[in-house]
Amino acid sequence: MSVLNAEQIAAYHQDGYLHVPGLLTPEEASGFRQECHALAARLQEKRSIEATWASAREVTMVKTQLLHCHDVQYHAAAFSRLLVDPRLGGAAADLIGPNVQLHHNKMFIKPPEKGSPFPLHQDHPFFPHEQHSMLAVVLHFDDAPEEKGCLRVVPGSHKRGPIEHIETGSWHLSPEEYPLESAVAVPARAGDALFFSYLTIHGSGVNVSQEARTTWLIQLRRADDRPVVDSHPSPGQGMMLWGNS
Repeated sequence: MSVLNAEQIAAYHQDGYLHVPGLLTPEEASGFRQECHALAARLQEKRSIEATWASAREVTMVKTQLLHCHDVQYHAAAFSRLLVDPRLGGAAADLIGPNVQLHHNKMFIKPPEKGSPFPLHQDHPFFPHEQHSMLAVVLHFDDAPEEKGCLRVVPGSHKRGPIEHIETGSWHLSPEEYPLESAVAVPARAGDALFFSYLTIHGSGVNVSQEARTTWLIQLRRADDRPVVDSHPSPGQGMMLWGNS
């Protein structure tokens, strides 16, 4: 089943990212938003789920907050069902080939007025793979205009291949050489999806709005693409979401 058209597929390979409006319905997105915030509330009763990068604090010079959870399908069954939704797997297969595996996933909530940014970076240094098939899909569970700290990308940057990063607990590019404002903002609506290569330079700004920004990031790879180093383990890693191993 093809989810994307030829023009969308060509745009992804040309630009290194693809914004797909309405992959989920607004009603579905609202339901997943509620699941995310309920999960965050449950987890915060037990432990800290703060995930702001140290490099982000250096950029903002103020205290911001980012709530997160890895592998949310182990905490709420709704996400197990969404992982195998044919709209998600079919779109990924259109972009990287017929056999798609899960690598890992993360829920992110940027709280109102103080949601932490991400400096520009590639995902490659965190989990390099031999064939660079890895892509991320960010599912938006509420609207993400610029004031909410929407995703920003550098179109075509995936063609540069792996770029040397600074390591300060998390990998990022020099803010002086790669200022966040130099990237293209990709505002989104609830239900939209943003696919991008793990070689595409991307980041996001501070949420200064009065509402949270809620997203789910899923990292996917082609089944025959092997990791270069053993990093970023996940209990669900290797699960087939489309096709066969």
